[in-house]
Amino acid sequence: MAAALALFYKLLPLYVTVLLGWTAGRYLEASGRHIAGIMLYIVTPSVIFAGVMAAPLSFSVILLPVLTFTLCTVLGLLHLAIAKRTVTDESANLIPLAVGTGNTGYFGIPVALLLFGQEGLALYIVCMLGTTLFENSVGFYLAARGRYSIGDALGRVARLPSVYAFIAGIALNLFGFSIPEVFVPLFDNLRGAYSILGMMIIGMSILSMRGLAGNLRFTTLAFFGKFVSWPLVALALWWLDANVFGIYSEAVHQAIFLISITPMAANTVVIATLLDTSPRQAAGTTLLSTLFALAFIPVMVAWVFP
Repeated sequence: MAAALALFYKLLPLYVTVLLGWTAGRYLEASGRHIAGIMLYIVTPSVIFAGVMAAPLSFSVILLPVLTFTLCTVLGLLHLAIAKRTVTDESANLIPLAVGTGNTGYFGIPVALLLFGQEGLALYIVCMLGTTLFENSVGFYLAARGRYSIGDALGRVARLPSVYAFIAGIALNLFGFSIPEVFVPLFDNLRGAYSILGMMIIGMSILSMRGLAGNLRFTTLAFFGKFVSWPLVALALWWLDANVFGIYSEAVHQAIFLISITPMAANTVVIATLLDTSPRQAAGTTLLSTLFALAFIPVMVAWVFP
């Protein structure tokens, strides 16, 4: 219980940041769309590149993002099939992003640091890269298909720099290169901006604090996928690997489970804003999931982690 209360206290600044974003959007007329472009095309690729460059790469470690990417894709596609039958507007195409990925960066990194320390944090970041790649490739494509043709959607994905940053980071890391010392403070600052701007854009995208749920079918399906389906899959994978396959350590199982219980990704709002695909629906549901996670994550952590 002490750990759960400490974690609860640790998450409070994230909610203050969302409130500051709402204040900026409501009273300063700050544009979430402009910040969304900066996040998607500059800040996120920089964080991915720096994270890969700092990771101790091996074949099994490189496979971790592939594993989480695959889990995100399968969960996203399964829930998209349900959404196409139950959610009647264009927001259905946001379901893969809402379910498959999570707020693993802005929200998850502070939690991982509290739970695992610096050493465990590096492993967590490698695992979360798979979710980031999903939202910047398959997730983005499926969201774009709500408004654009296949060719236009693929073209928009091809222009996203995050996948290229991931590939470049792996290649340079494997060849023994590292980020020059003079640029380390720059990437540290970009990581801080990644967290602050990512949470603020949730608040900026909500012009009214009423009616956050919007389309209740969308919100219900997003919550079920994010807080039921994903954790169950992570626990099943944990049990299978621990009792049958024996490939990864408990630290990896814990990192993937933490990814599974994070709230909806703030980048869902970023992408919905850029594509002009139900941005208020995305922002409202993301904020509700973030509020729910304030209690959900400490309870789940206290229950599952020793």
